[in-house]
Amino acid sequence: MKRAIIFANGKMEEPPEIVIDRKSYDLIIAADGGTHHCRSLGITPNVIIGDFDSLDSNEVLTYQQAGVQLLKYPIHKDETDLELALQFAKKQEMSEVSIIGALGQRWDMTIANILLMAHPSYSRLKIRMFDGSQELFLLHGEDQIELLGQPGDQLSLIPLAGDAHGVTTLGLEYPLNDEILYFGSTRGVSNVFILDHAQIIVGDGILLCILKREK
Repeated sequence: MKRAIIFANGKMEEPPEIVIDRKSYDLIIAADGGTHHCRSLGITPNVIIGDFDSLDSNEVLTYQQAGVQLLKYPIHKDETDLELALQFAKKQEMSEVSIIGALGQRWDMTIANILLMAHPSYSRLKIRMFDGSQELFLLHGEDQIELLGQPGDQLSLIPLAGDAHGVTTLGLEYPLNDEILYFGSTRGVSNVFILDHAQIIVGDGILLCILKREK
């Protein structure tokens, strides 16, 4: 299983703990301005991809001399730099992609980045977004997952693209038993771990899962 990590150009007020384990990644990608997050963490990416509007010529030259692969695209393009990075990860046959810095800079970009995880082109990629102590990922119909945590951790389940049917949860303060989470409803927001693990099952639909770990 091949793993990639992508640094996008959103906010990174607090580096997620996963960056400590960066040596376990097969590919490190900086999506244009995500290069600045790499530099702040002392990480040299394997690839920088985008229109380079967030980089000056000296930075580009420095990375070029360091042997970093530079993939420059026109400013007028149909994809964001993050989507280009996901496309590249897919072409490199990655199985898992962790994304840092995809949230918080602009609302339009934040929403677009989250919905990007649901794009059919990336259905075979296991994509997770990290923002400090928060982790975002999707569950699709007939999926189930067991999450490790601790009592007090928060978990929100938000349906995307319509209602989510057959939702069952275990190990949470407010359990669901083969129920429907309606699109636009807030019922699945701010559930809480009561054990050191929780299980989620969804029969049909797409759930955005947001896990916030207590420190």
